[in-house]
Amino acid sequence: MSLKETIETEYKKALKSKEKTKISTYRLILSSIKDLEILNRSGPNKKETDDQDIRKLFKKMVKQRAESIEIYKKNNRNDLLEIEQNEYNILSSFLPKQLNEEDTKKICEQIISKLNANSIKDMGKVMGELKKKYADEIDFAKAGTLLKQLLNK
Repeated sequence: MSLKETIETEYKKALKSKEKTKISTYRLILSSIKDLEILNRSGPNKKETDDQDIRKLFKKMVKQRAESIEIYKKNNRNDLLEIEQNEYNILSSFLPKQLNEEDTKKICEQIISKLNANSIKDMGKVMGELKKKYADEIDFAKAGTLLKQLLNK
């Protein structure tokens, strides 16, 4: 079952159980997927929308929700915070689990030693290797910060 089919199934379950938060979130997700499919069908680089494309979309949506959550926390907007947090949780459930900072650091150290990287100039090589092996599991914003610290020693 493709990711889109899974989401459609979850949407139908939410409709049957009348869970308003889930219904609105799944509608938002399905609408975004439809927009992505239209974008992929038009233009010079026509292609079918696959699970990889949908995961990229989800990463973007999760990042947006995380930023909104931080803003709402700073401004004490608990009403909006709760909505964003629910959307964040639903979206995150469809993505592979992200590695925590400790595991990310271990992986970065392993790749640095494997590639004999010893300065900030080697950061591109290390990032390339990370993206090849851990594209879905690592938050690259955190990894970039960790790599700068590790390579500047």
